[in-house]
Amino acid sequence: MHRFLLHNDEVRDAADPVVSPGQVGLMNGWGVFSTVRVYDGVLFEWGRHWERMRHDAGRFRVPFPENAEWVESRLHRLIEANQAWNATLRVCVVRNRGGMFEGPSATEFDLIAFTTNVRPWGEGARLGVIPNARFAASEFAGAKILSWAENLTRYERAQEQGLDEVVLLNERGEVCECTSANVFVVRGSQVWTPPLSSGCLPGVTRAVLLEEIRVPGIDVVEKTIFPADLEPAEEMFINSTTRELLPVFSVEGHEFPRSHPVRDCLQRAFTEYVQAYVAPRRLTPAR
Repeated sequence: MHRFLLHNDEVRDAADPVVSPGQVGLMNGWGVFSTVRVYDGVLFEWGRHWERMRHDAGRFRVPFPENAEWVESRLHRLIEANQAWNATLRVCVVRNRGGMFEGPSATEFDLIAFTTNVRPWGEGARLGVIPNARFAASEFAGAKILSWAENLTRYERAQEQGLDEVVLLNERGEVCECTSANVFVVRGSQVWTPPLSSGCLPGVTRAVLLEEIRVPGIDVVEKTIFPADLEPAEEMFINSTTRELLPVFSVEGHEFPRSHPVRDCLQRAFTEYVQAYVAPRRLTPAR
């Protein structure tokens, strides 16, 4: 994590004491967050991140800021303080009151954000599979909330097993997502990703691929996927804000070809989309 963080309306040193154990959201994971990619000082697809956070905050009864532009301006102050022109930014809204162990707090919620270097994910990922890891029928399925311990535990265990990530199946045995990425499977000219009804997170990069990226001869669509659909696939990749489109090398020991022409075409198109998005919004020289 970089030196400075944002706490409400102040950019402060990350070593400063700015939170209290009495904050209900911090002790219970009662809050929402999003991870945003910063390209040349621009918060990529900030509007999509904001809307998802606002929607999930409503579902979880988390008080939420009213003005997206106000928050964005504070995030830009943090980016400037850390000189984090090309970085990863995490923004959280934490509920401060409620529950059985409420402590004194001056505000209904805290806005907290920090930046860090973009993580190098390598050239590809090796995945395992975990059954019954998502409950698609839950009213809270697909929400991105602070309570992230299940994902972190599964991710850490995967790392100990020599894997990079795991594919999580829902209660119907359908492919849902990874702990922090969406899943895409390539069959011919078709690229499939699980529908939101699988219980997966509505990822921002996923949405851009489905709604904005157009490559002649390639169709990116939602489709229910089962583990049996993975082995016959010609390619597979996962995507997220920090990974963009990362090829999958293997799932449960099944190896995929190391050439991935469909993914490469989509990655090029995605890079062009990012450049077109960033260019008119850039506040600093490209670095």
